[in-house]
Amino acid sequence: MIDPTTLDVTLVDGYVDEPAHFGVPPYVSTYPRYTAGALVDAGVPAERITYHTIDELREDNGKWADVADADLFVYIGGMTVPGKYVGGTPAEPDEVRKMAWTADGTSLMGGPVKFGVGDENAGGTETERDDLDFDFVAKGDVEAAAFDLVESGLEGFGNRMRDNAEIDRWAEAGAFVIEQHPNHPDYLICEMETSRGCPYRCSFCTEPLYGNPSFREPTSVIAEVSGLYDRGARHFRLGRQADILAYGGNGEKPNPDALRELYGGIREVAPDIGTLHLDNMNPITVVEWPELSREGIRVIAEHNTAGDTAAFGLESADPVVQEENNLNVTAEECFEAVKIVNEEAGWRPGEDGESAPTFGADAANRLPKLLPGINLLHGLKGERRETFDHNREFLGRVYDEGLMLRRVNIRQVMAFSGTEMNEVGADIANDHKKLFKQYKREVREEIDNPMLQRVAPPGTVLPNVHLEYHKDGRTFGRQLGTYPLLVGIPGERELGRTIDVAVVDHGFRSVTGVPYPLDVNSATMDELTAIPGLGKQRAGNVIVNRPYETPDELAETVNVDLSKFARAEKPGSAD
Repeated sequence: MIDPTTLDVTLVDGYVDEPAHFGVPPYVSTYPRYTAGALVDAGVPAERITYHTIDELREDNGKWADVADADLFVYIGGMTVPGKYVGGTPAEPDEVRKMAWTADGTSLMGGPVKFGVGDENAGGTETERDDLDFDFVAKGDVEAAAFDLVESGLEGFGNRMRDNAEIDRWAEAGAFVIEQHPNHPDYLICEMETSRGCPYRCSFCTEPLYGNPSFREPTSVIAEVSGLYDRGARHFRLGRQADILAYGGNGEKPNPDALRELYGGIREVAPDIGTLHLDNMNPITVVEWPELSREGIRVIAEHNTAGDTAAFGLESADPVVQEENNLNVTAEECFEAVKIVNEEAGWRPGEDGESAPTFGADAANRLPKLLPGINLLHGLKGERRETFDHNREFLGRVYDEGLMLRRVNIRQVMAFSGTEMNEVGADIANDHKKLFKQYKREVREEIDNPMLQRVAPPGTVLPNVHLEYHKDGRTFGRQLGTYPLLVGIPGERELGRTIDVAVVDHGFRSVTGVPYPLDVNSATMDELTAIPGLGKQRAGNVIVNRPYETPDELAETVNVDLSKFARAEKPGSAD
């Protein structure tokens, strides 16, 4: 029998993206944390567990030795929702297979990769199950498989699902692994599980394959947050659930008291929290139990940090597609849910919640506390040309009625074994690719851009934007949070820093900003030109005539109100 205290274990995170679970940097999913905790619970010392991301292996060939030399190598990954990513690039099948070939010890693969592998991580693709040459594939939970494999002396395991009692132990015990993440501590957001599984059975979704919702107790989630907080984490998202409003209830009906205990407890153990966001909220819950939902939404908006997004899985506004794919919410119901979230949480820090939703010149200069986001999925059964019209009409109505959406996510289906869409595959998505591209462009131009101007008008301040990369003479960065805005800033600034930014212009899904507050006595020509109303000629005049004592003095000179963007620092004074 192998002594677990002598085992060297390497975990490689290939990243995950599921309907109710996200783990692409700057996010870290629950899987590596739970797996590390399970290994410790099975007797493996924490100091003998090494964690790497797939991007680390790409950037440093020397770290492949940790894969080769481990007694047990565990790969965690899998994409069941297609997306585009800035902070990291999910592992491709060929890379995963190379890891299996490299590992001299026992190799285990798990996570949503168990549902299937495609030729690439993209929408409009078909998948099939593949062991990618690993010794073992966890067809249940990878964390349970890792525990059982160590318990058996690396001989094998049953493909079982873990239970909440095990997660009560493993979640907190595995918190240490985040310290090995390359983004730790400043640019890392921990995905938190409140439940998994779903009571509904939409044709395309893998979440029901986990069964009906199974809720963790608030004390368990709070203890995990506390453990992660003690390890340096300051950013959290309650994203691992199908519906945050249903937390602590029967799987469908809201339970505001459970939300109050959960959010209040998190705030208590993490007093210096930087981000507290969520992800999924089911619009059918909001319309079926409107008063309980309103109370729950108010609880969330009271405790969260600004810029939060509740992803609504409308998927299609076409009644034919809704019927053929068991979608649980109609366009009319989803519109009502959008309205309710706007009314209860569409206010901004510094404002009275009774005034929501707020936008325009008189709105406070921060993002709203919580807004809905709409998911639209194409390539589903019954999709036709009219489907695209129904979706455009729905989005147009939301805008015309004076409501706000934080973002519209448009993607094409991935077909997985175990779902109804497996019978159809990617045929419909492929047939409609040209139509899909045209429609997507129209939504970006006609809805996304004006909506973004409403959500984040010029002068909106985005605190703590992390500077990530340079492109075309600009620096790009994002805040930590759910679906953060991509911000382009004039000039090439030092990467890895965090700065406050004021919005000056809008793209389809991104904004242009300048450092906030911008010192007009030291600002560059590009920064000044970016401020609305200045332009190149006036910006040039600003530079020629500075220094200025106050922004008001400058405003009188150029006849432009700069109070939302600028300050005037006396030359030679400290910042």
